[in-house]
Amino acid sequence: MNIRHDSSLADQQTTVLPSTIVETCLHVADLNRSRKFYSDLFGYSVMKSDERFCAFDVGHGQVLLLFLRGSDPEGTVLPFGTIPAHGTSGQAHLGFGVPPASMSAWRERLEQKGIPSESSLTWPDGGISIYFRDPDGHLLELLTPGVWPNY
Repeated sequence: MNIRHDSSLADQQTTVLPSTIVETCLHVADLNRSRKFYSDLFGYSVMKSDERFCAFDVGHGQVLLLFLRGSDPEGTVLPFGTIPAHGTSGQAHLGFGVPPASMSAWRERLEQKGIPSESSLTWPDGGISIYFRDPDGHLLELLTPGVWPNY
């Protein structure tokens, strides 16, 4: 566990650093098309969805959010509070961890679904990456352990 001691705090509290990215968000042009893409390719179940967003359960407490581009320019007011305006423009990158033994099956799955691979490489420490795009041009990566020192 990472613990940071911030001497600027008057009461010298101990702050536990975040250790997990819980939400990852992509902005998409066509929510129905993107929801189908991620459901069909990865098999993620939809936890919540409406006309402006879709929340997928990725497992291990992680959530993939798809927001319809431009759907929250002023933020979102809910009965219990407000989510500040947020959004991105351009292409993003997400990496999805998979076991090394599944890479052949993933190559086959991408091919069967008509999703072209842009690149595939083996990293110096043995990790493998396959890069491809979602319907909005976001760069997606399937990667195995050995790509990063901590993965």
